[in-house]
Amino acid sequence: MAATSLTPYARLPRAHARLHVLHSTVDAAGRAHWLLAGRPHVPDGVLENHPDGAWDGISDRVPYDALVVTVDGGSAHATELSAVTARNPRLDTLPDGGFVVADTARIQIFDAQGRASWTLDPGGNVDHVLTDAWGALWITQGPAVRRLSLTGGVLGEFVALPGPAGTADCLSLNVGAHAAWAGTRTGLLEIRDGQPVTVRTGPVKGTHGLAVHGDRLALLGGHGYDHSRLVMCLLTETAAEPVAYGTLVLPDGGELGRRRLVNRGPRLYVQSEPYSEWCVLDLGHGRP
Repeated sequence: MAATSLTPYARLPRAHARLHVLHSTVDAAGRAHWLLAGRPHVPDGVLENHPDGAWDGISDRVPYDALVVTVDGGSAHATELSAVTARNPRLDTLPDGGFVVADTARIQIFDAQGRASWTLDPGGNVDHVLTDAWGALWITQGPAVRRLSLTGGVLGEFVALPGPAGTADCLSLNVGAHAAWAGTRTGLLEIRDGQPVTVRTGPVKGTHGLAVHGDRLALLGGHGYDHSRLVMCLLTETAAEPVAYGTLVLPDGGELGRRRLVNRGPRLYVQSEPYSEWCVLDLGHGRP
Protein backbone atom coordinates (compact mmCIF):
# COMPACT_ATOMS: atom_id res chain seq x y z
CA MET A 1 0.00 0.00 0.00
CA ALA A 2 1.41 3.39 -0.99
CA ALA A 3 1.29 6.51 1.14
CA THR A 4 -2.23 7.51 2.21
CA SER A 5 -2.99 11.22 2.45
CA LEU A 6 -5.11 12.73 5.17
CA THR A 7 -8.01 15.02 4.27
CA PRO A 8 -8.21 18.57 5.73
CA TYR A 9 -10.98 18.77 8.30
CA ALA A 10 -10.98 21.91 10.50
CA ARG A 11 -8.69 24.86 11.12
CA LEU A 12 -8.31 27.24 14.07
CA PRO A 13 -9.60 30.67 12.99
CA ARG A 14 -6.84 33.16 12.26
CA ALA A 15 -8.18 35.57 14.87
CA HIS A 16 -7.03 33.16 17.59
CA ALA A 17 -3.81 31.96 15.96
CA ARG A 18 -1.50 33.88 18.33
CA LEU A 19 -2.83 32.21 21.47
CA HIS A 20 -1.06 29.14 22.81
CA VAL A 21 -2.79 25.81 22.17
CA LEU A 22 -3.07 23.91 25.44
CA HIS A 23 -5.02 21.04 23.91
CA SER A 24 -7.35 20.31 21.02
CA THR A 25 -9.86 17.60 20.18
CA VAL A 26 -12.72 16.52 17.93
CA ASP A 27 -15.85 15.54 19.86
CA ALA A 28 -18.43 12.80 19.34
CA ALA A 29 -20.49 15.08 17.07
CA GLY A 30 -17.51 15.84 14.81
CA ARG A 31 -16.92 19.40 16.07
CA ALA A 32 -13.32 20.55 16.47
CA HIS A 33 -12.27 22.41 19.63
CA TRP A 34 -9.13 24.22 20.72
CA LEU A 35 -8.34 24.97 24.36
CA LEU A 36 -6.30 28.17 24.32
CA ALA A 37 -4.40 29.88 27.11
CA GLY A 38 -6.16 32.92 28.46
CA ARG A 39 -5.10 35.25 31.26
CA PRO A 40 -4.14 33.29 34.39
CA HIS A 41 -5.14 34.36 37.90
CA VAL A 42 -1.75 35.87 38.76
CA PRO A 43 -0.77 39.18 40.41
CA ASP A 44 -1.05 42.38 38.40
CA GLY A 45 1.94 43.08 36.20
CA VAL A 46 2.98 39.48 35.57
CA LEU A 47 1.43 39.50 32.11
CA GLU A 48 2.25 43.06 31.16
CA ASN A 49 4.76 41.78 28.60
CA HIS A 50 2.20 39.39 27.14
CA PRO A 51 -0.74 41.54 26.00
CA ASP A 52 -2.13 38.76 23.83
CA GLY A 53 -2.34 36.38 26.77
CA ALA A 54 0.50 34.17 25.51
CA TRP A 55 1.33 31.17 27.68
CA ASP A 56 4.99 31.77 28.49
CA GLY A 57 6.60 30.39 31.62
CA ILE A 58 3.45 30.57 33.78
CA SER A 59 1.73 27.28 33.01
CA ASP A 60 2.27 26.13 36.58
CA ARG A 61 0.01 28.92 37.88
CA VAL A 62 -3.44 27.61 38.69
CA PRO A 63 -6.28 28.28 38.52
CA TYR A 64 -6.26 30.10 35.19
CA ASP A 65 -8.72 31.27 32.55
CA ALA A 66 -8.84 29.62 29.15
CA LEU A 67 -10.70 29.98 25.89
CA VAL A 68 -12.39 27.18 23.94
CA VAL A 69 -12.74 27.89 20.23
CA THR A 70 -15.22 25.58 18.52
CA VAL A 71 -15.31 25.02 14.76
CA ASP A 72 -18.41 23.29 13.41
CA GLY A 73 -18.45 23.15 9.64
CA GLY A 74 -18.21 26.73 8.40
CA SER A 75 -19.02 28.40 11.72
CA ALA A 76 -16.89 29.15 14.79
CA HIS A 77 -17.55 30.49 18.27
CA ALA A 78 -15.62 30.92 21.51
CA THR A 79 -16.41 30.09 25.14
CA GLU A 80 -14.41 31.41 28.09
CA LEU A 81 -13.61 28.88 30.82
CA SER A 82 -12.95 30.21 34.30
CA ALA A 83 -10.76 28.73 37.03
CA VAL A 84 -9.22 25.84 35.09
CA THR A 85 -7.01 23.75 37.36
CA ALA A 86 -5.42 21.20 34.97
CA ARG A 87 -1.69 21.74 34.41
CA ASN A 88 -1.61 19.34 31.46
CA PRO A 89 -5.19 19.66 30.22
CA ARG A 90 -7.11 17.39 27.90
CA LEU A 91 -10.36 18.72 26.50
CA ASP A 92 -13.66 17.19 25.47
CA THR A 93 -17.29 18.28 25.35
CA LEU A 94 -20.72 17.27 26.66
CA PRO A 95 -24.01 16.96 24.76
CA ASP A 96 -25.53 19.90 26.68
CA GLY A 97 -22.78 22.26 25.49
CA GLY A 98 -20.58 21.84 28.56
CA PHE A 99 -16.92 20.91 28.64
CA VAL A 100 -14.63 18.38 30.28
CA VAL A 101 -11.05 19.33 31.14
CA ALA A 102 -9.01 16.45 32.51
CA ASP A 103 -5.61 16.11 34.09
CA THR A 104 -3.88 12.88 35.04
CA ALA A 105 -5.47 12.89 38.50
CA ARG A 106 -8.85 14.64 38.18
CA ILE A 107 -11.56 15.68 35.77
CA GLN A 108 -13.16 19.13 35.86
CA ILE A 109 -16.69 19.71 34.50
CA PHE A 110 -17.79 23.08 33.06
CA ASP A 111 -21.25 24.19 32.02
CA ALA A 112 -22.12 25.62 28.60
CA GLN A 113 -21.29 29.16 29.85
CA GLY A 114 -17.78 28.07 30.85
CA ARG A 115 -18.35 28.06 34.59
CA ALA A 116 -16.59 25.39 36.65
CA SER A 117 -19.31 23.13 38.06
CA TRP A 118 -17.64 20.23 39.88
CA THR A 119 -14.57 18.01 39.87
CA LEU A 120 -14.27 14.23 39.70
CA ASP A 121 -11.48 12.18 41.22
CA PRO A 122 -11.36 8.91 39.25
CA GLY A 123 -8.58 7.47 41.42
CA GLY A 124 -5.22 6.70 39.81
CA ASN A 125 -3.52 8.19 36.78
CA VAL A 126 -5.78 8.82 33.78
CA ASP A 127 -4.18 8.19 30.38
CA HIS A 128 -7.05 8.84 27.95
CA VAL A 129 -10.35 10.70 28.28
CA LEU A 130 -13.14 10.71 25.69
CA THR A 131 -16.83 11.50 26.07
CA ASP A 132 -19.49 9.69 24.10
CA ALA A 133 -22.64 11.03 22.45
CA TRP A 134 -24.63 10.44 25.66
CA GLY A 135 -22.25 12.36 27.92
CA ALA A 136 -20.53 9.43 29.63
CA LEU A 137 -16.79 9.62 30.23
CA TRP A 138 -14.52 6.88 28.88
CA ILE A 139 -11.10 6.77 30.52
CA THR A 140 -8.13 4.43 30.54
CA GLN A 141 -5.99 3.79 33.60
CA GLY A 142 -3.23 1.31 32.90
CA PRO A 143 -4.89 -1.91 31.73
CA ALA A 144 -8.42 -0.75 32.65
CA VAL A 145 -11.04 0.95 30.50
CA ARG A 146 -13.76 2.58 32.59
CA ARG A 147 -17.03 4.26 31.61
CA LEU A 148 -18.11 6.87 34.15
CA SER A 149 -21.16 9.01 34.67
CA LEU A 150 -20.70 12.76 35.11
CA THR A 151 -21.05 12.27 38.84
CA GLY A 152 -18.23 9.74 38.90
CA GLY A 153 -20.32 6.58 39.09
CA VAL A 154 -18.82 3.57 37.33
CA LEU A 155 -21.08 2.50 34.43
CA GLY A 156 -18.68 -0.18 33.25
CA GLU A 157 -15.15 -1.41 33.86
CA PHE A 158 -13.14 -3.59 31.50
CA VAL A 159 -9.65 -4.89 32.22
CA ALA A 160 -7.24 -6.15 29.57
CA LEU A 161 -5.35 -9.29 30.47
CA PRO A 162 -1.55 -9.34 30.09
CA GLY A 163 -0.32 -10.88 26.87
CA PRO A 164 3.02 -12.44 25.87
CA ALA A 165 4.82 -9.13 26.43
CA GLY A 166 3.63 -9.08 30.04
CA THR A 167 1.66 -5.85 29.82
CA ALA A 168 -1.84 -4.86 28.81
CA ASP A 169 -1.69 -1.08 29.31
CA CYS A 170 -4.15 0.67 27.00
CA LEU A 171 -2.17 2.78 24.53
CA SER A 172 -5.13 3.93 22.46
CA LEU A 173 -8.86 4.49 22.95
CA ASN A 174 -11.60 4.78 20.33
CA VAL A 175 -15.12 5.73 21.37
CA GLY A 176 -17.68 5.50 18.59
CA ALA A 177 -21.45 5.59 18.34
CA HIS A 178 -22.00 1.90 19.05
CA ALA A 179 -18.77 0.55 20.54
CA ALA A 180 -15.51 1.44 22.22
CA TRP A 181 -12.13 0.02 21.32
CA ALA A 182 -8.86 -0.04 23.22
CA GLY A 183 -5.48 -0.97 21.82
CA THR A 184 -2.90 -2.58 24.10
CA ARG A 185 0.69 -3.62 23.41
CA THR A 186 -0.48 -7.10 22.50
CA GLY A 187 -4.00 -6.81 21.16
CA LEU A 188 -7.34 -5.10 20.82
CA LEU A 189 -10.45 -4.87 23.00
CA GLU A 190 -13.95 -4.38 21.57
CA ILE A 191 -16.52 -3.18 24.11
CA ARG A 192 -20.26 -3.17 23.41
CA ASP A 193 -23.18 -2.66 25.79
CA GLY A 194 -24.64 -5.89 27.07
CA GLN A 195 -22.03 -8.11 25.40
CA PRO A 196 -18.84 -9.79 26.61
CA VAL A 197 -15.65 -7.95 25.75
CA THR A 198 -14.06 -9.29 22.57
CA VAL A 199 -10.28 -9.67 22.76
CA ARG A 200 -8.24 -9.94 19.56
CA THR A 201 -4.57 -10.22 18.85
CA GLY A 202 -3.10 -7.44 16.74
CA PRO A 203 -0.18 -6.96 14.35
CA VAL A 204 1.20 -3.69 15.72
CA LYS A 205 2.83 -3.03 19.09
CA GLY A 206 2.67 0.49 20.44
CA THR A 207 -0.02 1.86 18.14
CA HIS A 208 -1.83 5.01 19.31
CA GLY A 209 -4.24 5.53 16.42
CA LEU A 210 -7.09 3.26 15.42
CA ALA A 211 -10.25 3.54 13.37
CA VAL A 212 -12.89 0.85 12.86
CA HIS A 213 -15.62 0.44 10.25
CA GLY A 214 -17.41 -2.87 9.97
CA ASP A 215 -14.75 -5.55 9.67
CA ARG A 216 -12.05 -3.07 8.63
CA LEU A 217 -9.48 -1.66 11.01
CA ALA A 218 -6.80 0.99 10.50
CA LEU A 219 -3.88 1.15 12.92
CA LEU A 220 -1.49 4.08 13.02
CA GLY A 221 1.89 4.14 14.68
CA GLY A 222 4.34 1.89 16.38
CA HIS A 223 7.65 2.21 18.15
CA GLY A 224 10.42 4.59 17.03
CA TYR A 225 10.40 5.39 13.34
CA ASP A 226 7.11 3.55 12.82
CA HIS A 227 5.02 6.42 14.22
CA SER A 228 3.57 7.16 10.75
CA ARG A 229 3.08 3.53 9.71
CA LEU A 230 -0.47 2.69 8.63
CA VAL A 231 -1.64 -0.90 8.80
CA MET A 232 -4.98 -1.89 7.30
CA CYS A 233 -6.54 -5.00 8.84
CA LEU A 234 -9.55 -7.26 8.56
CA LEU A 235 -11.21 -8.30 11.82
CA THR A 236 -11.85 -11.96 12.54
CA GLU A 237 -13.32 -13.43 15.71
CA THR A 238 -9.91 -13.67 17.35
CA ALA A 239 -7.50 -11.37 15.52
CA ALA A 240 -6.90 -8.25 13.49
CA GLU A 241 -5.27 -9.69 10.36
CA PRO A 242 -3.05 -7.26 8.43
CA VAL A 243 -3.82 -6.96 4.72
CA ALA A 244 -1.81 -3.89 3.70
CA TYR A 245 1.01 -1.72 5.05
CA GLY A 246 1.76 1.87 4.18
CA THR A 247 2.44 5.35 5.51
CA LEU A 248 0.02 8.08 6.55
CA VAL A 249 1.02 11.56 5.35
CA LEU A 250 -0.34 15.09 5.51
CA PRO A 251 -2.67 16.37 2.75
CA ASP A 252 0.31 17.96 0.97
CA GLY A 253 2.31 14.73 1.18
CA GLY A 254 4.52 15.88 4.07
CA GLU A 255 5.50 13.73 7.03
CA LEU A 256 3.34 13.80 10.14
CA GLY A 257 6.07 14.70 12.63
CA ARG A 258 4.83 15.33 16.17
CA ARG A 259 1.08 14.87 16.23
CA ARG A 260 -2.06 14.57 18.32
CA LEU A 261 -4.63 11.83 17.63
CA VAL A 262 -8.34 11.41 18.35
CA ASN A 263 -10.04 8.09 17.53
CA ARG A 264 -13.80 8.23 16.87
CA GLY A 265 -15.40 5.15 15.35
CA PRO A 266 -14.45 5.03 11.65
CA ARG A 267 -12.50 8.27 11.87
CA LEU A 268 -8.89 8.85 12.85
CA TYR A 269 -8.30 12.56 13.41
CA VAL A 270 -4.70 13.78 13.21
CA GLN A 271 -3.26 17.14 14.20
CA SER A 272 0.40 18.04 13.60
CA GLU A 273 2.44 20.86 15.09
CA PRO A 274 1.68 23.72 15.49
CA TYR A 275 -1.71 22.10 16.22
CA SER A 276 -3.79 24.64 14.33
CA GLU A 277 -5.45 22.22 11.88
CA TRP A 278 -7.21 18.88 12.12
CA CYS A 279 -7.06 16.34 9.31
CA VAL A 280 -8.92 13.05 9.03
CA LEU A 281 -8.67 9.51 7.75
CA ASP A 282 -12.25 8.29 7.36
CA LEU A 283 -12.92 4.60 6.79
CA GLY A 284 -16.66 5.19 6.63
CA HIS A 285 -16.72 8.38 4.51
CA GLY A 286 -19.67 9.74 6.49
CA ARG A 287 -20.71 11.49 9.65
CA PRO A 288 -19.28 10.19 12.97
